[in-house]
Amino acid sequence: MDIGLVLQTDPPAQTVVDLMVRGEALGFSHGWTFDSHVLWQEPYVIYPRILERTSRMVVGPMVTNPGTRDWTVIASLHATLNDMFGNRTICGIGRGDSAMRVQGRPPTTLARLEESMHVIRELAEGRAVDLGGTQVQIPWVPAGAHLPVWMAGYGPKALDLVGRCADGFILQLADPYLVEWTVKTVRAAAAAAGRPSPTICVAAPAYVSDDLEHARDQCRWFGGMVGNHVADLVTRYGESGAVPAELTGYIKGRDGYDYSHHGRADNASTSFVPDEVVDRFCLLGPPAAQLERLAELAELGVDQFAVYAMHDAREETIEAYGRSVIPGV
Repeated sequence: MDIGLVLQTDPPAQTVVDLMVRGEALGFSHGWTFDSHVLWQEPYVIYPRILERTSRMVVGPMVTNPGTRDWTVIASLHATLNDMFGNRTICGIGRGDSAMRVQGRPPTTLARLEESMHVIRELAEGRAVDLGGTQVQIPWVPAGAHLPVWMAGYGPKALDLVGRCADGFILQLADPYLVEWTVKTVRAAAAAAGRPSPTICVAAPAYVSDDLEHARDQCRWFGGMVGNHVADLVTRYGESGAVPAELTGYIKGRDGYDYSHHGRADNASTSFVPDEVVDRFCLLGPPAAQLERLAELAELGVDQFAVYAMHDAREETIEAYGRSVIPGV
């Protein structure tokens, strides 16, 4: 199993770059960042600084979206970086949450997301596409250019789209029951479409500590972030049984959400998230507990676990993973 590192692009950007460089030295395979350009600094100007100081790490957004960025720009950005640094970027993409909602805009539709994934991949790999009746092709993309497009999602229709169209699946929670359900759904959709199974990436906060109470408090924000997507699913599917209660049940106490604290440990909008959900969704505890959960995820078909290092022990957790977790995976 690969181990990736996910950071917010909080200023100063140099710290993000330095942590990614350190992450590669410790064995992290991928360097991901959030892409919410109002809440955090612009990630695409940070990626080349990471790539020029590393030799193996693959970088990309977790996740961008087709609403705030022009699709041709996304393709050209990745194609440029890949030409400069040798196919070392990846495009994580979804419908959009904070990047859209902080501007008062709703996430994009799955239909638009599907179309954008096709356009981005084709253009970034040098092939022509039809954009509203106009043939468009990036002429300078070299032969052999390659851009994997990994999609994030939770609900049945999104999981079906992942299986049919994406190169990889990003699931932002580490609950083994829900991992098993989503992976089976994605693989079934891929098989029905005659495609190989997408690469499976589970992303969630990890906090390496024996103090579980403090670790829970530092990672509770993540349940609130996931709850934004879950609330959309409840609106769409209700209690039809299409989505497991293990995913939807905990948001009954949710009362709005303040995006000004999105993705931060001090987010007061996440008090509704119980300890049990934090324990299921995140990886908490000493290295032995981290390895136990990672082994369980690997058995379920997970190819990469991406560590959300977004709490008061960011550097300590990165170092602990490099010393005591990654060598045992």
